[in-house]
Amino acid sequence: MPRGRRVVVRVVLVVVVLAGLVAGCAGAGGRPSPLTGVSAPAGAPVLAVKVDNSPAGRPWTGVEDADVVYVEPVEGGTTRLLAVFSSRMPASVGPVRSARESDVTVLAAYGRPALAFSGSAPELAGTLAGASLLPLTPATAGDAFRRDAGRRAPVNLYADPAALLSAAGDASPPRDIGFRFGALPSGGEVVRQREVTFGSAVLGLTWDAVRGRWLVEPGGGDPAVPATGGEPIGAATVLVQRVTTRPSAIRDAAGAVSPYAVTTGEGDAEVLRDGRVFPARWSRPAPTDPTVVVGPDRQPVAFAPGPVWVLLVPSG
Repeated sequence: MPRGRRVVVRVVLVVVVLAGLVAGCAGAGGRPSPLTGVSAPAGAPVLAVKVDNSPAGRPWTGVEDADVVYVEPVEGGTTRLLAVFSSRMPASVGPVRSARESDVTVLAAYGRPALAFSGSAPELAGTLAGASLLPLTPATAGDAFRRDAGRRAPVNLYADPAALLSAAGDASPPRDIGFRFGALPSGGEVVRQREVTFGSAVLGLTWDAVRGRWLVEPGGGDPAVPATGGEPIGAATVLVQRVTTRPSAIRDAAGAVSPYAVTTGEGDAEVLRDGRVFPARWSRPAPTDPTVVVGPDRQPVAFAPGPVWVLLVPSG
């Protein structure tokens, strides 16, 4: 689209921006990624990284390049991120934190991805060892990790994605995890801002029509900006997935029990895209199955092409 042209109507502008994203990737030799609906390098491996989401751990590094970001409940009513990369790999990502039981179930739909994390509780070691993923920690891929001397532990561990994938070996390429991408569905409710709560944690979302993104606001504050600067971090689509939780066998140093987010079965959901919200239901019979998201008409709800954030929100 020529730079000299300007579209005044905001809804039309959003459509043009999204069309430009798809067109801009055309001809790059890739096919639409099942993770974003945008063309990406064929056969690129999937790397997931567990990232801190506490005030001390922000701003994030590399999260802006993720195809999919899961926001997961952890102990104490707080959250952590599971950032999934394939289309683009940042030079660095972090702060890297420890794995949780929920990660294993979420990633089972991806085949055999690589998972980078700082470590895990002893109770989770057997589950991780038996999971269909390639675990990467400082103990197994030390050269891929570094400590930032300007930060205090535990939020000073960062990883090099290229080195991680080299250490992982044969990580799976993207496959169908259930997302469907397409034109803006009819209906829905106009929404420009939304706050989502996870226990004591809050994630704010603000629709930016110019960028065609839901800007992510950790703690309900200002939009998140990468540690390296640049554009605010945002998602073309946000899936608010209401899940049941149950206590896991893992406790933190203070003795708080880590919840396990149950991402199999079914539940209520909302799809946020293009400044609108659509009621939905999600279903996933087994961990290796895709997550299907349908509207009241039982038809798949189309996501907007681009990065997706999935909020695993406790339903009770």
